[in-house]
Amino acid sequence: MSETGAPVPVMLVSAETAASLDREASASWGLSPFALVEAAGRACAAALVSAGEAARGAGVLVCAGPGNNGADALVMLRSLLTGGNRSGIREAAVLVSRLPAGDERSPRSEALKALGAMGVPAAAWNGDGAPELFSRFPLIIDGIAGTGIRGPLEGIPLEMVRTLNEEKLRRGKACRVLSIDVPSGAGDAWEPGSPVVSADYTFAVEPLKRALYTPALRPRCGRIVPVTGIFPPALLDRYAVPERTAELLRWENVRTRIPAVPPDAYKYTRGAAEIHAGSPGFAGAARLAAAGASAAGAGLVRLVVDDELYPLAASGSGGTMVVPASKARGTEKRFSADALLLGPGWGRGGERQEVLDHGLEVEGRGIPLILDADGIALLAGQEGGRAGSLEGRGKTVFHRRVILTPHAGELEALTGIPKERLLAEPERIRETANRLNGVILFKSHVMIVAEPEGPGRGRIGFIDGMDGALGAGGSGDLLAGFCAAIAARMKAMERRGAVFDGYTAAAAAGTLLIEASRGMGGRFYDPLELASPAAAAAGRAWLEA
Repeated sequence: MSETGAPVPVMLVSAETAASLDREASASWGLSPFALVEAAGRACAAALVSAGEAARGAGVLVCAGPGNNGADALVMLRSLLTGGNRSGIREAAVLVSRLPAGDERSPRSEALKALGAMGVPAAAWNGDGAPELFSRFPLIIDGIAGTGIRGPLEGIPLEMVRTLNEEKLRRGKACRVLSIDVPSGAGDAWEPGSPVVSADYTFAVEPLKRALYTPALRPRCGRIVPVTGIFPPALLDRYAVPERTAELLRWENVRTRIPAVPPDAYKYTRGAAEIHAGSPGFAGAARLAAAGASAAGAGLVRLVVDDELYPLAASGSGGTMVVPASKARGTEKRFSADALLLGPGWGRGGERQEVLDHGLEVEGRGIPLILDADGIALLAGQEGGRAGSLEGRGKTVFHRRVILTPHAGELEALTGIPKERLLAEPERIRETANRLNGVILFKSHVMIVAEPEGPGRGRIGFIDGMDGALGAGGSGDLLAGFCAAIAARMKAMERRGAVFDGYTAAAAAGTLLIEASRGMGGRFYDPLELASPAAAAAGRAWLEA
């Protein structure tokens, strides 16, 4: 917690930044590589014991590569073995990519020497007899390669990773794999299809590496357990700036950045959200978006639907104002929206383009605009689709008041960047946000929030989802409604000194969705059910006592 009581943001760094931090720790803080490895290995051992995993297996095999990542794993094993019965470990062995030379003195060689004195057998990989070690131990600690690798794994490390993955696949739950810092093979330069360890746990040594939350890599990391207390907080703070880091966005961190609803609030101070959604066959999307806006605290929700959907949408609409599209035109003076949402289940026919053009115009006048689903598809058509990318004639440049909520396929259509690249290279999403001059909330099992560059701007954040229950049609419609409500309140409260911040609005919406799902008890559900736990979480966060 910070001095104000708010949770401290968690930073994510590149491998290059992590290496710079290590060098400064040694050069200016007196923390040698030996000291850093010792601290990291001991902290990983303590984290394993706290997680209760060590006691589940009587045997541990450490697979160690030539670098400090392997040294961390060896020190972790030594600490587990000297920690008494707390670890529950009765048997251990070490498999290394190569044995150290006789005159070598490094953190890895010293850790191996200590384990040898304790009677722990160590074998070098030989591609023949050594692989059978994998089948003997229920817990395998992966320290084969760290974030410093350049390009895909090769040689002996590659053979070790392939054998480890094959053994894990063969033995199933009888074999648990724990990676130190990152699964071996993962890193900033990782390419889709390149070999990487499939871990059940990743004990992520501070500062957390951004590669762990790359959507294409995240499923390989298993449960991510942060390991802290390695570096002085003052040193970490020096690196916690947007130019050097990304942010791990969590509900407990983000909710405090959103203006609370004051006790004297009424519907217009809470914000009025206008939603254009639904089409024949997709009426549920309109209902979900409106429910999301109400759950996230909008003071007034106006839902505009096609005339033929009006009877269905208006029935049981509760506090939502439902208006047929033919009656909505020309009513802007009577209803002034604080935020405009276009797209959930909307379709692309009729007068959609005219409504989108109006949305682009009001965004230029300062009204937050949220584009979802078909709203993004219409924009992609305006941009020339794949062929035109964002360089074609009539390029749309926003005014920092837009939030786009695409999934990988929708962003591919808008930018021309293959979705496999978007999932593997998050920086592409930040580049797109910069070129559009708007915020992107990228929807995936890891959501990514990116804003355009500018003074004090250029942030990128990751929301760790990994929740299969959210993989259902309708979750994104609810999320778009959250965005609309939060953006509308920010806009409405500008009269009280608040400042609209699209990045924070999108971050709050994404983390609220994850928070709501966690309250569903690990079951399948209709996404509409999420509105209730979302409303409860939002109320606890933003209703002033």
